[in-house]
Amino acid sequence: MKTLRLILGDQLNINHSWFKKPEDHVLYCLFEMKQETDYVTHHIQKVIGFFAAMRQFNADLIALGHQTRYLKINDDHNKQTLEENLARFIKQYNIDTFEYIYPDEYRLDEQLKTFCKTLNIHSKAVSAEHFYTENDELAQFFEGKKQYLMENFYRYMRKKHNILMVANQPEGGTWNYDQSNRNKWTGKTHIPPFKSFNNQVSDIVQDIQKAGIKTMGRFNNGYFLYPIDRKQALEQLKYFCETLLIYFGDYQDAMHTHESNLFHSRLSFAMNLKLISPKDVVNTVLNYYEKHKNKIHISQVEGFIRQIIGWREYMHGMYWACMPEFKNENTLENTNRLADFFWTGDTKMNCLKYSINNSLDFSYAHHIQRLMITGNYALLTQTNPDEVDSWYLGVYIDAVEWVQITNTRGMSQFADGGKIATKPYVSSGAYIHKMSNYCETCHYNKNKKTEIDACPFNSLYWNFLDDKRPFLKNNYRMGMMYNLLDKMNKDELHNIKLKANHIIDHQNEY
Repeated sequence: MKTLRLILGDQLNINHSWFKKPEDHVLYCLFEMKQETDYVTHHIQKVIGFFAAMRQFNADLIALGHQTRYLKINDDHNKQTLEENLARFIKQYNIDTFEYIYPDEYRLDEQLKTFCKTLNIHSKAVSAEHFYTENDELAQFFEGKKQYLMENFYRYMRKKHNILMVANQPEGGTWNYDQSNRNKWTGKTHIPPFKSFNNQVSDIVQDIQKAGIKTMGRFNNGYFLYPIDRKQALEQLKYFCETLLIYFGDYQDAMHTHESNLFHSRLSFAMNLKLISPKDVVNTVLNYYEKHKNKIHISQVEGFIRQIIGWREYMHGMYWACMPEFKNENTLENTNRLADFFWTGDTKMNCLKYSINNSLDFSYAHHIQRLMITGNYALLTQTNPDEVDSWYLGVYIDAVEWVQITNTRGMSQFADGGKIATKPYVSSGAYIHKMSNYCETCHYNKNKKTEIDACPFNSLYWNFLDDKRPFLKNNYRMGMMYNLLDKMNKDELHNIKLKANHIIDHQNEY
């Protein structure tokens, strides 16, 4: 053995050029490590999912004839850190070349670059061969621009890759069907059941318990429901196209007490581990759409593809354009603690109860639950973005830092001062009622501001605008709301602020 190649837990791309054919001189290594399980408290299903997919990937490599060394979390020789495990293998197998795939996380990228400087053998990093864009492509696209508008980048991507384009114009005559993607689901449109896989993982659960790994969330049924290899990921993609795509765009922002998945694909875990690529997803959806244009409107397809080549690629590019400073930004100077009920789901606020329990039960919540329920509440209560980051990074099965921190600290918490979002994504109870049925059975009244049974979001919203006026008063997208705030009776605003501050000081009573 002369060449050692490292595969990280989110680099499980069996179609990578590394794996085209077995090579006698190449040894692949994969590690389950406390370095990765312990830097934040992860959801139990997230740890299970990564370990299950990594173990399956190792088995797939062996089946293809590749030589591998895999360290499970409790193996005696597992040093639990990347550097120590790599150093031992380099010495043990007399390695003269070390190679790795560029990580998608700044922390690991720095760790591996530093490690390579300590080596007296050749080292090399190669592309992940996953994204549509290179790490620096977004920064180059926006060079010299004042704002990094995602819509501009999205149109660039559509043109460059000829996606939903006709003669260099958007198919259907418009770039963006976002206005058509905001319907409330009322129960009249049938939602097919979630596609699950019942992967047996009892051995992994035992390994996690034996290792003493601290986790959060719940895992009750003994089977892991998400895809753990490319075959399963492709099955889930096919299921999405055949049963869910037809209404995806209409209800992608909707929320409901009886439906946690609605028409969402739930492919993000498989994509973020690279079991399946964005090109796989987009091409499959486009091919299906071409064959079924008579029954699927373009708004459904455009709404989905925008999330992949617009939102996902944009966030990946923004991560590499803004790190490492981005991780510490707190423009709004928020310092409050995250409410305890984020870890239990025990709250009388229906929207938060359902969204958080969804997250704790399945390590999943869709993007509007994350942005406009849990994220909205955390921002309105002026929570320290460090605490919000840790919760989001830990609780969601698809959370790897490049996609989590840009969405949380940027889009959700506006801690970056507007690099990603042009305004804070905050709302009162009115928006929540518009997009869900949460308010209908809630303990609180969506129409009240200061009474005992008033919806907490209402007073928190106006208090936030008033408290953050120095930061937001010149934001052109906030002008209308500040005009309304300025017209508010001073006594009413005083009472609203008293109510909001009581909520912030006694969050766990609500």
